Amino acid sequence: MPGPVSVEGSGLDVVQMLDEFEDVAGFLDLLVRWAVEQTPGAEACGLTLEQAGRGMTVTYSGELASRGDERQYELDDGPCLEAMRTGEVVSVADMSQERRWGRYPERAVEAGVCASLSLPLTVGERGRGALNLYASHPHAFTDTDERVAQNWAAQAGGALSVAWRMAEREDRLDHLAQGLVTRQEIGQAVGLLMAQRRCTGEEAFALLKAASQRSNEKLRDVAARMIAGHEASLRAAR
Repeated sequence: MPGPVSVEGSGLDVVQMLDEFEDVAGFLDLLVRWAVEQTPGAEACGLTLEQAGRGMTVTYSGELASRGDERQYELDDGPCLEAMRTGEVVSVADMSQERRWGRYPERAVEAGVCASLSLPLTVGERGRGALNLYASHPHAFTDTDERVAQNWAAQAGGALSVAWRMAEREDRLDHLAQGLVTRQEIGQAVGLLMAQRRCTGEEAFALLKAASQRSNEKLRDVAARMIAGHEASLRAAR
């Protein structure tokens, strides 16, 4: 295993961070929270990893990140997916003036996203991903923010490689992957309820939990059914 990976000036020791958690999911949660703290203009951060050619948010800090990511996955287009697929940093100063990515900018603004900064990640031999920083006001990210973020994002890719090797060594990879998929499905369902009911994330989660209790189904199964119904309606509308 490689030695400690640190980000200059941040005091981050990746191995020390990993040692604080029994599972990789806890480490990933800390990573996205830390990314927001390190970037003054950021209000939320999502971690996207590629799965079967498409993006999947494995964890996020702040509902703004969940909404910003999900709008891209619905269209299979947007700045975080471009960063993941091209390996280039993608910055959006003012989403309302953006002309890239078809319908995404309009939908992002409706979701409260006014600026974003997407940083590509190379996760060893595991594949690729992106860290996606979001803000609710335009011109939130400075040139300095972008330079500093590029530095620690490169280190984050190394951290994820270490985390995945640790998970494999402990024979927990299948369990981890299942847990990440479950979290992503529940996050999608919460986002759909927020849009449909115009409610907060906490209220949407309470509605999802109530539906689970009424039907005596697991929360993940209720979320998966809701997502499948939404996707079917989108296909029918095309």
